[in-house]
Amino acid sequence: MKRTMGVEEEFLLVGADGHPVAKASEALESSDAPDRSQGTHGTGAGGLETEFMEEQLETATHPRRELSDLADQIRAGRERAQAAADRVGARVAALATSPFPFEGTTVARVRYLEARARFGLTAREQLTSGCHVHVSVDDDAEGVAVLDRIGPWLSVLLALSANSPFWQGGDSGFASYRSQVWARWPTSGPTRTFGSPEAYHEAVDALVATGTILDQNMVYFDARLSSRYPTVEIRIADVCLDADSATLLAGLARALVETAARDAAAGRPAPLLRTELLRTAAWRAGRSGLADDLLSPLTWRPLPAHDVVGQLVAHVREALADAGDLDTVTELLGRLWAAGDGATRQRGWLADGDGDLRRVVERAVAVTHA
Repeated sequence: MKRTMGVEEEFLLVGADGHPVAKASEALESSDAPDRSQGTHGTGAGGLETEFMEEQLETATHPRRELSDLADQIRAGRERAQAAADRVGARVAALATSPFPFEGTTVARVRYLEARARFGLTAREQLTSGCHVHVSVDDDAEGVAVLDRIGPWLSVLLALSANSPFWQGGDSGFASYRSQVWARWPTSGPTRTFGSPEAYHEAVDALVATGTILDQNMVYFDARLSSRYPTVEIRIADVCLDADSATLLAGLARALVETAARDAAAGRPAPLLRTELLRTAAWRAGRSGLADDLLSPLTWRPLPAHDVVGQLVAHVREALADAGDLDTVTELLGRLWAAGDGATRQRGWLADGDGDLRRVVERAVAVTHA
């Protein structure tokens, strides 16, 4: 049976002038949006809630086995978010960072306010929007076996999703500057080979025991075992500019998990993960997205992005074919190559608009709901 997958997407709330607006709580209070308790792997109609900042809304899909069904859920989530935003005169944009300068407004929850006090500027500047893909696993043993095998490929997912070139009103020089901002958290980034659920949970417990983070939910690994659902949660990606790219990301993520689980079941050993190489590969993916070389997970040497993405597809081809996703993923990849990643498109819009960041946000809002 196919593994289920679900997607959580974080969005920027913007006003008519393109600047972030702190209206998330107000938007949800005035809407009939389902509660997050009915979110990614719940039983309700899909979640909609605030995130860390009042300038954000987050959606969550049902778990789905068919990629086409998930695509419908992703679009429906974006529509729900915009319907809530409409009630407060705002718009929803799938931008992983704000093109305009901002001062983030922390949501008034005890946990968020404590994080803001403890982590200073790291928390105050954390107006970033990601895309998290949940893929079902049988148990923690299978989940850890998956985590031990997918690490080398996660940077490629970041490159495919790169959608945050601007920061505080200027070009950051990165395709995913969100990944740089997110890397400030003490527990973010890649992980070593664990080898067993016990070793994984010991690592999480040790991080919590340092007293540095609030709780285990602040263990922000690039991929982790979900604390709420029987899933592996892949967290490395920017929120994708368009729903097609989010669907592509989910299809590749499920295929990665399935391929890793099959390798583990067949007794093929996990690679010895070198976190210094994984971190460097993610840095390069965040720096250039699909516009320049990436590090090949097969050799840890630079290759054109198109070739490295091809290596990823070859690695998971059997799982894609068995799930009936190969043709869809191939088509969606073709569209992404033709249009460019989100960062490339944003920079193109800025150039077309004679340097007016409002044009970037306006175009992003339109594409978010296309």
